[in-house]
Amino acid sequence: MKQQPRRILVTSALPYANGPLHMGHLVEYIQTDIWVRFQKMCGHKCTYVCADDAHGTAISLHAEKLGVTPEQLVAQVNEERIKDFGEFFIEFDNYYTTHSEENRELSETIYLALREEGYISSQQISQAYDPEKQMFLADRYIKGECPRCGAEDQYGDNCEVCSATYSPSELKNAVSAISGAKPITKQSEHFFFNLSKFTEFLKKWTRSGAVSEEIANKLAEWLDTGLQNWDISRDSPYFGFEIPDQPGKYFYVWLDAPIGYMASFKNLCDRREDLNFDDYWGPDSKAEIYHFIGKDIINFHCLFWPAMLSGAGYRTPTAVCVHGYLTINNEKMSKSRGTFITARTFLDHLNPEYLRYFYAAKLTNRIDDLDLNLEDFAQKVNSDLVNKVINIASRCANFIKKSGGVLSSNNIAPELTEQFIDKGEQIAACYENREFAKAMREIMALADLANTYINDQAPWALAKQEGSTQQVLDICTVGINLFRLLMIYLKPVTPALATQAETYLNVDPLKWKDCKQLLLDHSVNKFKPLMQRVDMDKVKAMVEASKQIETQPLPADSPLLKDPIADEIEFDDFAKLDLRVAKVVKACHVEGAEKLLQLTLDIGGETRNVFSGIKSAYQPEDLEGKLTVLVANLKPRKMRFGVSEGMVLCAGPGGKDLWIIEPESGAKPGMRVL
Repeated sequence: MKQQPRRILVTSALPYANGPLHMGHLVEYIQTDIWVRFQKMCGHKCTYVCADDAHGTAISLHAEKLGVTPEQLVAQVNEERIKDFGEFFIEFDNYYTTHSEENRELSETIYLALREEGYISSQQISQAYDPEKQMFLADRYIKGECPRCGAEDQYGDNCEVCSATYSPSELKNAVSAISGAKPITKQSEHFFFNLSKFTEFLKKWTRSGAVSEEIANKLAEWLDTGLQNWDISRDSPYFGFEIPDQPGKYFYVWLDAPIGYMASFKNLCDRREDLNFDDYWGPDSKAEIYHFIGKDIINFHCLFWPAMLSGAGYRTPTAVCVHGYLTINNEKMSKSRGTFITARTFLDHLNPEYLRYFYAAKLTNRIDDLDLNLEDFAQKVNSDLVNKVINIASRCANFIKKSGGVLSSNNIAPELTEQFIDKGEQIAACYENREFAKAMREIMALADLANTYINDQAPWALAKQEGSTQQVLDICTVGINLFRLLMIYLKPVTPALATQAETYLNVDPLKWKDCKQLLLDHSVNKFKPLMQRVDMDKVKAMVEASKQIETQPLPADSPLLKDPIADEIEFDDFAKLDLRVAKVVKACHVEGAEKLLQLTLDIGGETRNVFSGIKSAYQPEDLEGKLTVLVANLKPRKMRFGVSEGMVLCAGPGGKDLWIIEPESGAKPGMRVL
């Protein structure tokens, strides 16, 4: 693939600095790293930067819980991240933090430029306010009862039980999730980026090829219904950058987070003479800029971000590359099932290149979700990398050694080797277009051809015949050359394996252009095993270890553990409740629900179907035959799992410490509870 060297800047979405990296995070960083390594192998000047997303209320609250400052927390997370990324062979040119002077300066510069151009406005808004913590509350820091189904302990914007969406003001018995206090409503001046002024610009930009047609169609839904101006400020206390000329007002984390791409690059430019910030971010830049992100943040990267850049006089990204979500065994990651697997837990048990290859074999340039089925994972890695690719070298290396460790000067399979060489251009196009799964299929099809050739030639049988030394050497030289070509094609995915192969082959680091040549009359080194098979016992041990990972418990005096008494009600309100003794006839799990059990209840000549959020405390078999108390006159509610015809009464703080209310054994189904 002949091209002039390109200047390319690549970023991955900034991981939030309040927890460890996990398998879901790694989809994106592995995808990006593979693409960057391919560009560098092709000789292009490709720079890969990223940073920890270090600001926001969640960071300061997490730091408070741990008894450290936000600065200490983000510094510790940054150190751990760099270590984990490094061991997964994710090779950043710079991994930085958004809590930096470069980011502060750029955020202020962009904000002031937008303000100068008339793209910033202000208005008074009403928000929930925690009177104890003396802070405004985002939706996720308000909890209460769902206004639709009555489920308790739901967040301020959506219900995890019935999937309803609503505003925090609609929650019943709402409390601050931080202090337990009842929120009050308070006004504050907020600053807005006038995104609506960029509607026509964004309609054109989103159809320019910067995003896929699939993403452009999704963005059109926002553009066609009318863009809302974007609230870019938060009130003190807040961990972030203070807005110029506005004491006590801070930039919302999503304003300075994407600017963190620029800040990380600027930090690198200040340390490297061959990079110039304006050559990449200036309005006349001829360089290429690519953002790799997940589909959950396309509005920030494909609407807010290009509008901010354009309004402040910077260039916009060449492309935003979007991937889907990760599931494990076709389910969301779960701590109880041991499938919430952190990067460190994986590294403690398995070779990181197993995961790099498996993700590559699944990734496309579309936004399809990716499933990490652990049995499929082991089978795929063993079948492809070990049984196919490495097997080629291991079958031939010993015969090369017996011939003095020097490859033959003859190529006795020119058509086959030419077929391998010709495929390089097609595989390169797959890498360029982020069609990694297709590239892996093409590579493994070549590996099958190589193994078929060796099987047909059977050098092990030929070696038993007198005078066959040269013929065996010629056959195995073909095999080693085919293996070398496969390692060139796989190097972006398995860089450590490629390095081991380079040591055996006695060659300099492989470049993409090297696929045009063969190794003939060349000395190789002693062959050493390159990769072990995936051991399912280690996979199972990883899953078990993941079950043991628990979030750090809160101290006993934490305000998060307060359980405030709900507002007073009148006796007439209470008298409306029809409480009945009910017998659990049947209990079962609800497919697709993490918290619910489905109960069939006998209330004396009548049965009711009830979905109850008690799965964390009970197994179905523990409940069958028990008596409990049912709110019998609660209006039935339609859920995505079916209709729930009442509510079972429980007590306890939640989780495993939750108990259904059980009447005395003399009670009968259908009796009223007075």
